Amino acid sequence: MTTEATLPTTSVSPTARQVWTRTRGIALALVVLLVGAVAIAVVRSDARHGELDPRSADPYGSRAVAELLADRGVSTRVVTTLDEAGVAAGPDTTLLVAVPDLLTEHQQTRLRSATEGSGGRTVLVAPGGPAVERLAPGVTADPALSLDSTLAPDCDLPAARRAGSADTGGIRYSSAHIEADACYPSRRLATLLRIPEASAEGAQEGTPGDTVVLGAPDILYNNHLDEHGNASLALQLLGSRDHLVWYLPSVSDTTAPDDERGFFDLLPSGWLWGTLQLFVAAALAALWRARRLGPLVPEKLPVAIRASETAEGRARLYRKADARDRAATALRSATRTRLAPLVGVPATQAHTPEALLPALSAHLHGEHGERHDGQSPHTLLFGPPPGDDAALIALADQLDALEREVRRP
Repeated sequence: MTTEATLPTTSVSPTARQVWTRTRGIALALVVLLVGAVAIAVVRSDARHGELDPRSADPYGSRAVAELLADRGVSTRVVTTLDEAGVAAGPDTTLLVAVPDLLTEHQQTRLRSATEGSGGRTVLVAPGGPAVERLAPGVTADPALSLDSTLAPDCDLPAARRAGSADTGGIRYSSAHIEADACYPSRRLATLLRIPEASAEGAQEGTPGDTVVLGAPDILYNNHLDEHGNASLALQLLGSRDHLVWYLPSVSDTTAPDDERGFFDLLPSGWLWGTLQLFVAAALAALWRARRLGPLVPEKLPVAIRASETAEGRARLYRKADARDRAATALRSATRTRLAPLVGVPATQAHTPEALLPALSAHLHGEHGERHDGQSPHTLLFGPPPGDDAALIALADQLDALEREVRRP
């Protein structure tokens, strides 16, 4: 019985272990990011549910304020569109705008027109710079936030003096109105402003309309209502009229023109910085993975590689790239290099047909230097590239036969 030796494979395809070794760092980083994102989502999923919603009993909801106002005879109605909020404005109504920054510029301008001169009260909860300038002209927001959340009233507004210290610290405002009440100051700027209307026309029982700008929503949250004078201040600000309309801006509100918001307006705040951070991270990753930071340095191979493996590997690369012309050129060049010393041609002229072919013809059989198979040396050594794989294989066989014939004594 005969046994055949099994030669080791010379495949250049990476094994599963090699793939895992190369990619495990990236895979681990992706897993960590995914787990972190899921953890943050779980932690924050309930933390801000129903924020500033008078129907929500969650920590950041405002149901407690609505129930306390109901005990004092003040009705609370929730609206989610600008049309509803504008129609509800009146001398016997307090209109609370929960998140003014969600409104578009067009919506803010329309809301200001609807509430101006109505004789009621408008309460703006933590509006930013652009929003407060349109909803309360003459008021500007300072970029620096208050360092403290709990502040003393330090003003003559009766509601603030009765409430005492409260959690109004947040956005700080300044006003150009002479009669404005600036309360709860932080570094000389107020975190609560009350701006009376220029005229008391339309007021109920001698109470003129006004606009209240609140620097932070903390006094309205369920989990902060029983702290300091938060409850007292919230009830006085929201209970001065018989009706409270709680405006929660909604993305389903279609009162804004279609061209008012573009694609970038729908992206969350901070997307530009996030994109920049991703670009920097990608650049650092590319730098980290870079291979050619300088000229190539030749190194000795740590192990000996058989010539057959090298030849097979290069042949597979040629085949994968469908480079029959390069493969044929390599075969012909190597054959000419080996034939030149056999026929007495210097190595420097091995690739010159005028020098190599005449010397080669003397060693070949056949008329006019042609071989017995009809192929001339010129066609074999300097001819056009083969048209398909079969022609390339035939060329290799013919070059081998030519070399054997020249070497024959």
